[in-house]
Amino acid sequence: MEAIAAKPGTKKTAKTLPEELVYETLAGRVYYRKGYRDVLNKTKTIEEIMGSSGLQSIIVSYLMKTLFKLDDEKYWILSNEIGLHIDHRNNPASDIGVFETSVLTPDLVDAHYVNVPAKIFIEVDIRADVEDLGETGYINLKTNELFKFGAEKVIWILSNAQKVIVAKKGEKTWLWSDWNGDTQVLDGVSFNVGKYLEKKGINPHK
Repeated sequence: MEAIAAKPGTKKTAKTLPEELVYETLAGRVYYRKGYRDVLNKTKTIEEIMGSSGLQSIIVSYLMKTLFKLDDEKYWILSNEIGLHIDHRNNPASDIGVFETSVLTPDLVDAHYVNVPAKIFIEVDIRADVEDLGETGYINLKTNELFKFGAEKVIWILSNAQKVIVAKKGEKTWLWSDWNGDTQVLDGVSFNVGKYLEKKGINPHK
């Protein structure tokens, strides 16, 4: 079985596995997309593991609609698996980023990965295969890498556990809460995933 954390540029990474299976690079380690082992075993196609689930897509859509309440003169709200470039050993992907327009200025927007940090990153579930690291280890690693990049807050929404994790830079204790409660983003804007899904008649247990 292929290791999920081969170093970038190794023969195994470059020659054996299709580039489409790579989800991101964190702290110099390559992490493949969740389900990549099924592709290697030929029980799934690459296309089958590339997309989000219906539940994940609905959650992201709801979050985007909520975040668009923020002042668009002050913030960019970016989504669609944002590619980030921290340095040659760090190219993470993010579900949603709230960028200050004073930081992500028009001259920095081009056809390449974004190389400045969002004020807030929001992650909906874990999209990478983290079997060797574990979910908690991966969340810690990615959150701290985003803090080093310059993020002030990282929010994780875990649909299986129906939990929200809010981590703030400089605070040792991260807040874990049920997703049926209100989660503050910034400037008075908050979201409540559980309440929204219930309102829409969506059962996340299915």
